[in-house]
Amino acid sequence: MSTPRKNKFFATLDTFATVFGSAAAVSAAVDAGRVPKAKHLDNLGIDPVAFRNIGKV
Repeated sequence: MSTPRKNKFFATLDTFATVFGSAAAVSAAVDAGRVPKAKHLDNLGIDPVAFRNIGKV
């Protein structure tokens, strides 16, 4: 009976780690003047194409 609860806990923990890691990677890339990887932007719910168009007219 405890297996589904443990799986949910670890799934939530994995999601948190994924989002936090992507946020750190995107932040580091922007600070360095680089374009972040699309997979990190997707993990944060940001459209990579729209991100690249920020600041362009």
